[in-house]
Amino acid sequence: MSSSRSSSSSIPGNESQADNGAQNNIPQDDGGYAPCGPYLESVDPDYLKRLEQEKQRANPMLVFVFPLRRARPVKNRNMAIRLAVPGAARRTALFSGRRRRCFSSTRAASADFTHAVIGAGVVGLAVARQLAAREGTSTILLERHGAAGTETSSRNSEVIHAGIYYPADSLKTKLCVRGREMLYDLCAKKGIPHRNTKKWIVAQNEEQWEVCLKLHEHAQSIGVPTRFVGREEAQQREPDVRAEAGIVESVTTGIVDSHSLMTFLQGDFEDRGGDCAFQTAVTRIEPLNGGREGYRIFALSPDGSEDSITADVLVNSAGHSACHISNMVLPKERHRTPYYAKGTYFSYAASRPRPSVLVYPAPVPGHGGLGTHLTLDLAGRVRFGPDVEWIDDPYDLKPSPARLQQALPEIQAYLPGVDVDAIALDYCGVRPKLSRGGANTSGKSFKDFVIQEEEGFPGFINLLGIESPGLTSSLAIGEMVERLLYGSTS
Repeated sequence: MSSSRSSSSSIPGNESQADNGAQNNIPQDDGGYAPCGPYLESVDPDYLKRLEQEKQRANPMLVFVFPLRRARPVKNRNMAIRLAVPGAARRTALFSGRRRRCFSSTRAASADFTHAVIGAGVVGLAVARQLAAREGTSTILLERHGAAGTETSSRNSEVIHAGIYYPADSLKTKLCVRGREMLYDLCAKKGIPHRNTKKWIVAQNEEQWEVCLKLHEHAQSIGVPTRFVGREEAQQREPDVRAEAGIVESVTTGIVDSHSLMTFLQGDFEDRGGDCAFQTAVTRIEPLNGGREGYRIFALSPDGSEDSITADVLVNSAGHSACHISNMVLPKERHRTPYYAKGTYFSYAASRPRPSVLVYPAPVPGHGGLGTHLTLDLAGRVRFGPDVEWIDDPYDLKPSPARLQQALPEIQAYLPGVDVDAIALDYCGVRPKLSRGGANTSGKSFKDFVIQEEEGFPGFINLLGIESPGLTSSLAIGEMVERLLYGSTS
């Protein structure tokens, strides 16, 4: 095997910064909301007329029941689209003094919001935060659950990926590489817990080593640093890890506290004037004049009432439900079928062995995942997974004991000294896919992210198949969506 070859590449937020960040949580606030006031039982017509004529900001009781400050834990009020006053007065109350961005002279200037983003996972939060920074616009984030990030975003490995598994010209590669740089930088600046752990991709035979060599060559071609780890170095650094045929180290791979990241993104979005509407399930969407005049979004509140808002721009970042939301807008011949890959994670209670790097088996071409790998959390705890199990119900999150028995041989292949009695079922996550059996790496069955403004529906941005490396790519996806809409970033 070749001797170790180091890379001089560095990333923002080095290990010492990351370690310190793990000890320093982001600043806490009091978690309170300013009261929004009761609904008006009746409204003086002269008062409404004066609001329209003078364009003055209205009494707080005329405003949506949306929280305007972040809370920890998140307990935002529901979206109450039933309003106290007619739409014209509502718009005056919300947008007086705010210059709004319209996309053409024919687009209606009376929409309730400039941007509506559906889905408050890490990607939806990043997109909403990015759009909320644009001067003179308004952004609302709609989420059917009671808090942000309760689906895929909180049930994953929390890995900051390097971006080496996908074709060079794919969105997964481009957005992962850009997103990784942005994410390390944001975490270092804002004190979001993270660590540059590095990752070993291990081969146990010549066939697997050929796959690792191709990964290394591909990484070099796209400018992502990887290096070989020789036997002597491997024995010194991680004596418990077995790699019979060789090791490729991904230098820029790391981990992040995804919950702290999402808490920051939500708070920053709201600090930029964005509105969160939780427990708000979108039921149907009406393109107004084919989307040229915006979109009317109907949603159910917890009390069962259906209300609606309008937006110039609609961004579908609904994760598990993204295809369902897309099919509400697009004609039947452009409908997509969702597929779901369930992954089971396993905890490890023993103190040894406990590597300090992430350990991944060489990827299997055409496989729907990256193998049952070893990852770490910021406390240094070991976990294994995920595996791949194709399911029909995206809310089937119950771990199965049978999955543990199937995973043990994969784990023992690279960690032979593992205490199998200390491995237990932990949790499950579900990855939204655009095909059943679609490969996570390059190959004929590879499926890329779909991020596009849909033809014939101006202002409708679809984000489909946003699985791994979605967390790493999230900030870059926010940039891309803004460029699709405006041609540049703010």
